[in-house]
Amino acid sequence: MDLRIFTEPQQGATYDTLLTVAKATEDLGFDAFFRSDHYLKMGSVDGLPGPTDAWITLAGLARETERIRLGTLMTAGTFRLPGVLAIQVAQVDQMSGGRVELGLGAGWFEEEHKAYGIPFPKEKFGRLEEQLEIVTGLWATEVGENFDFHGTYYDLTRSPALPKPAQRKVPVLIGGHGATRTPRLAARFADEFNIPFASLEDSERQFGRVRAAAQEAGRDPDDLVYSNALVVCVGKDDQEVARRAAAIGREADELKANGLAGSPAEVVDKIGRYAGIGSGRIYLQLLDLDDLDHLELISSQVQAQLS
Repeated sequence: MDLRIFTEPQQGATYDTLLTVAKATEDLGFDAFFRSDHYLKMGSVDGLPGPTDAWITLAGLARETERIRLGTLMTAGTFRLPGVLAIQVAQVDQMSGGRVELGLGAGWFEEEHKAYGIPFPKEKFGRLEEQLEIVTGLWATEVGENFDFHGTYYDLTRSPALPKPAQRKVPVLIGGHGATRTPRLAARFADEFNIPFASLEDSERQFGRVRAAAQEAGRDPDDLVYSNALVVCVGKDDQEVARRAAAIGREADELKANGLAGSPAEVVDKIGRYAGIGSGRIYLQLLDLDDLDHLELISSQVQAQLS
């Protein structure tokens, strides 16, 4: 089971804070550092000092880390034109020595679009499909060849399809709860399918849909990685769990029901249940970025047992 650290910087974090967490992620033996792609806080937090851009952040981290994978859950398709996104991700992949992964979603948070003057189109899923075709098509085009695409939403003519990523293929993550279109899209484009904040039952059901869609598309379902993203709150005892839950504005019992919370033994047991329904990777949503002792505890008491 791979454990990856997943952060939500729009809730309030500087680049320096993210760098500290990313370096701790690397030093403590976790597989990857991922971040969300949002420009507006959610809930009752103040969000200070304001948002950081996902791909600018990852570019900096690419030069200041050595081993961990770096990526997004998920880059909002509404924020960037697909040709520009292909350039950005390829450049950051080069800067990292081939450690980048692209999670790409349709975008959903209308308020942040209004707050920063970003168009929020009604038809987002069709755009996402074309974005995936373009980004992956640009990377797959041989050097010296041109890439053309003429779709409903985007039109590219004689693109030199440069630069290329350092990796032969940047892993693409697609995720969500959609019952029909999402599994088909994952079967076509994804190297990994991620379901965020889902129960064991909902995860197993959605993994089954993706596996069926892959088989229908003529693809081996085992070609994909199946993963979950879950909030994490671990403590040596009930008091420490309650303290960490309060620090992020949550209740310990609710987190135990809907996330990975409790003692290290409780969390290891629940991760094992997710592994039992086919999950091979967990993104631990870490909401208190100043609590590095939390990361150390997860590394020494949870990750160590899983490995």
